[in-house]
Amino acid sequence: MDQLPPNHFLNLQRPDAFVPAIAGTPDTSTLAAHDFDVDTRTGFMPPQPPLTRLPPAWEPWEDALEDAIQSKLQLADKPDLSPAEQGKSERWRNSVRELPILPIDDLKSSEILLRRAHHVLAWVMHFYVHTTPPSTRNIHIPPPITVPHLQVCAQLQLPPVLTYSDDVLYNWAFKAPPASSILFQPKAELQNLRCITLFTGTRDEEEFYLSSARIELRGVEALSVMRAIMDEAFVGDEIAHRRITNYLRILADVISDMKHLLASVRDGCDPSVFYNEIRPWFKGADSDTTGRKWVFDGIELDPTLQQPTELSGPSAGQSSLIHALDIFLGVDKYSHTNFHAHGDPSSASTSAGKASSASVPPATSTLSSAPPQPKVPFLTRMQSYMPRHHRAFLRHLQANPRPLRRIVEQHTENAALREAYDGAVTALKEFRDEHVRIVALYIVIPARRAHQASEQDGKGAPLGTGGTDAFQFVKGVRDQTAGALLGRPQQ
Repeated sequence: MDQLPPNHFLNLQRPDAFVPAIAGTPDTSTLAAHDFDVDTRTGFMPPQPPLTRLPPAWEPWEDALEDAIQSKLQLADKPDLSPAEQGKSERWRNSVRELPILPIDDLKSSEILLRRAHHVLAWVMHFYVHTTPPSTRNIHIPPPITVPHLQVCAQLQLPPVLTYSDDVLYNWAFKAPPASSILFQPKAELQNLRCITLFTGTRDEEEFYLSSARIELRGVEALSVMRAIMDEAFVGDEIAHRRITNYLRILADVISDMKHLLASVRDGCDPSVFYNEIRPWFKGADSDTTGRKWVFDGIELDPTLQQPTELSGPSAGQSSLIHALDIFLGVDKYSHTNFHAHGDPSSASTSAGKASSASVPPATSTLSSAPPQPKVPFLTRMQSYMPRHHRAFLRHLQANPRPLRRIVEQHTENAALREAYDGAVTALKEFRDEHVRIVALYIVIPARRAHQASEQDGKGAPLGTGGTDAFQFVKGVRDQTAGALLGRPQQ
């Protein structure tokens, strides 16, 4: 094959986040960037297993992460933490402080390298933060992590913290070679996945992440159905409406399968192990009940860097797949309301009408999004933690000139269409029913037991890794989703 010419789009450099793009220049950050980095076979997950190690120039980061994992570092607030374990953690943190500040210039040419760098640096940072003794007033993240991590985040337009994409989307590999070496068939490989990086090395932690990965892969069919419905909506005749009705029934079945995959987390992840040994590792700064601040030392070394304002941990609320279902079904103006902001469910009625136009934020061009305002719904804020191409996909989906819900509402005489639509919304509501049960089992009940064991009064509600009242949040989203049902048209 002849070598591609220098001006071929596949030979173009990955666009730098701080260099204005020339009009008409294609986005070559990934091969599927023009399709919002959403693959027809794997959806929001990459079609090939993610990179497992950076090139030698950044080996010190990889070594630091590998050392933390192999040393089996323990949480600083672990009960009865031995002096030997404390000393081991301190020696590791000291080695991180002594790392060189590595430049990222040669990473900028590759989105895949930048993703791996974000994954490694975020994981190292969380090991550093959560092995720091509770007696430490504030947590100072050292310059060898601060500077390159914030620079990588500026390129990827992501916050400098672990995200759902670090734990799920870009944290998998095959246990054995896939059945097809040519085409990756997601439904055939749901049980053939393993995780690349774990804090605890336990099956419980791996299954917690993989349950979400399997949901993502099963949801690929949902994305295909959504595309088919949009094509039929363009035609808009009676035959098209019959086909949309059938597609909606298929969509409901896919969402039902996703619900069962969500429930299956119980088979491999023990609630007590999750709450006490796994969950604390990936909590963000706004989930720290002690109120300690994360201080990014060395930020002044690069004048282009900005102080981070988004430091929530990974959350299921960062799944682009679930947001896409919300937007496509027209549920987002209900489920993305700010009912939880001040613990007042009644606020949903006043914000629902505005949320539709604001549910997908503009692309961020800085290190992280602006300081969250009280009126910004949690699910809307979580979109700034998604890969930027996926955020663009949600904006594109919301700009659909023929919204499905409007089509159903306009054809009140088509009972079958309305029933199929409500069936899909009901399936999404039942998915969230299961999420409520999971949160109760994995967070609320263990938190109550922990309070009782420590003889605390238990007044504070347990926070999710995103800093919300975990149970009230998922319950509120579920209830608002149910409120999107159309029901029978009034006579």
